[in-house]
Amino acid sequence: MNKNTLVLVCKRPAPGTGKQRLAAKLGQEKAFLIADALLACALEDAAEWPGPVVIAPAGAADADWARSLPISRSMAVAVLPQETGNLGQRLNALDRTLRMQGMQHLFFIGSDAPGLLASDYAAARDALQHADVALIPAADGGVVLMANRKPWPDMSALPWSSNRLEEALTGLCRRAGHSVSAVGHGCDVDEWRDVVKLVALLQRDPRPARRALLQMVSRILSEADTHNA
Repeated sequence: MNKNTLVLVCKRPAPGTGKQRLAAKLGQEKAFLIADALLACALEDAAEWPGPVVIAPAGAADADWARSLPISRSMAVAVLPQETGNLGQRLNALDRTLRMQGMQHLFFIGSDAPGLLASDYAAARDALQHADVALIPAADGGVVLMANRKPWPDMSALPWSSNRLEEALTGLCRRAGHSVSAVGHGCDVDEWRDVVKLVALLQRDPRPARRALLQMVSRILSEADTHNA
């Protein structure tokens, strides 16, 4: 088995589910459309991953939905629903289960970092050859990719969705005796200002899902400008 496994941790996009900070600014329907387009970008990355891919939907009720997601690749895609608990508990549970299945190097991503490039993934894979943990930090203090070759320590008390996550996760891993390598940097999409930044971020990105996301965001920004004029 290829030891590098990509784990896409995601929620099923739906109006009123997820991206509520965006919904407060744009409304539920536009927030849903952006979430759906962001997920398409993550699936685009999964299609290009040179190894096993696992999709981890929010719960067992979404397992069939996850299996129906369009990913064109030669290797099969496994589906492993998340368990209950906060994000740290759910990631710990995924980590344990996948290691019991023989997977060794795990690369966890969400569905809201469309700026990730093939070179970012390659850098993370290279970093995990000599470090126990590889992280791609986010500009807001979070992380857009977290990879490990040893089991995660207990992450249940980490400050998820805060600007202290990368620092806290690094400290937790080092206290557990794990070496940590931070490679590159990224950004995720949680707030209105993140949507605005996507125009510059994706302007020259030729990947189809990114082009579709850019067109959608440009249209939403144009509508917002017209409304505020």
